[in-house]
Amino acid sequence: MTQAPERPAGFAAYITVTAAYWAFMLTDGALRMLVLLHFHTLGFSPVQLAYLFVLYEIAGVVTNLSAGWIAARFGLTSTLYAGLSLQILALLALARLDPAWSATASVIFVMLVQGASGVAKDLAKMSSKSAVKILAPTENGGLFRWVALLTGSKNAVKGAGFLLGAAVLGLFGFGPSVLTMATILFLILVGVVIGMPTGLPVGRKDAKFSEVLSINRNINWLSAARLFLFGARDVWFVVGIPIYFYAVLSDGSEAGNRTTFFMIGSFMAVWTILYGVVQGWAPRILRATSRSNADILVQAKIWVAALIVIPASLAALVWLSAGPSPLLTATIVLGLLVFGGVFAVNSALHSFLILSFTDAKRVTMDVGFYYMSNAAGRLAGTVLSGFTYQLGGLALCLATAALMLALSWLTTAQLRMP
Repeated sequence: MTQAPERPAGFAAYITVTAAYWAFMLTDGALRMLVLLHFHTLGFSPVQLAYLFVLYEIAGVVTNLSAGWIAARFGLTSTLYAGLSLQILALLALARLDPAWSATASVIFVMLVQGASGVAKDLAKMSSKSAVKILAPTENGGLFRWVALLTGSKNAVKGAGFLLGAAVLGLFGFGPSVLTMATILFLILVGVVIGMPTGLPVGRKDAKFSEVLSINRNINWLSAARLFLFGARDVWFVVGIPIYFYAVLSDGSEAGNRTTFFMIGSFMAVWTILYGVVQGWAPRILRATSRSNADILVQAKIWVAALIVIPASLAALVWLSAGPSPLLTATIVLGLLVFGGVFAVNSALHSFLILSFTDAKRVTMDVGFYYMSNAAGRLAGTVLSGFTYQLGGLALCLATAALMLALSWLTTAQLRMP
């Protein structure tokens, strides 16, 4: 029988893995904002903008399904390095985008590059999240605290990436911004390779791909809940809200576009940073150190039920309004920030539960399967974001989010303590 890997005295390894993940997510957030805003100004429709990210999310589904096996076979550091390296190559490729190409050629090229970036992102994510299971202390809620810190700080950094992407697009243009990010990420990769401590699993030769599919009912139900949770976020977040804000705020001039880019990037950044901060504080908000795992499972069901109310209320408000107004826009901003805080607690609960339900010897397999569902949810949300906005505007995006959250609550209700 294969032995579980020894737990390294691993705070240094945890810090190194977290720093690598931060660097990756900074460029990931910036790249998403660069692509979205750059192609919107070129006249792409909401559906075309959604297509730009479809292969990114499809790649995430495929990558997460196989990355758990790859990490089990070749080791966590190998998949982490591969993710960072592939992101650098994707950035360099995107810098070759030629403005003279046709819209069709541009969409296909960016879809392919975004697909490579999606593979890179999920290799890095699976590696980092799996490492926490190996490295975290087992006493005093250590697992919840460490995973909440990793995911919360990652999302705060990604939020800064949204702001960075919008700012550098307005200041320097598309090509120079992408090349600068590739250079910075390469330097960070070199530093991580040099500074990575020993102690993470190096892989096992007998790992079988068939082990990826879990027979644990809790992991399967939690993965379904994760799919609907992240679909509910991305159905308004990816295309709907940035394009809505652009329509409301921009006057169409070059100077107006720069200001609007900064304002949209600022909102996306603040939302994601708030999400990350609340996620990091989730163990304290939930008083996790004084709760049993059974109590935390009950909290997961309560918090997703509370989240349904927010997009449902905002959808009704937008639907019944006479049209865009400063008061409506301010209300939407405030409502979505509240959504971000409640969503963050839900996400932190999921991140703890997946590591709680699995065991060390197959952690990469279960985490990979779980994040495959996460990517499938983002894929569904991305596609629906473009289509629902084009069909019914922001109101339909938000109503669809409420429906997906109701499905997340139904699947979360199926979870049981092992």
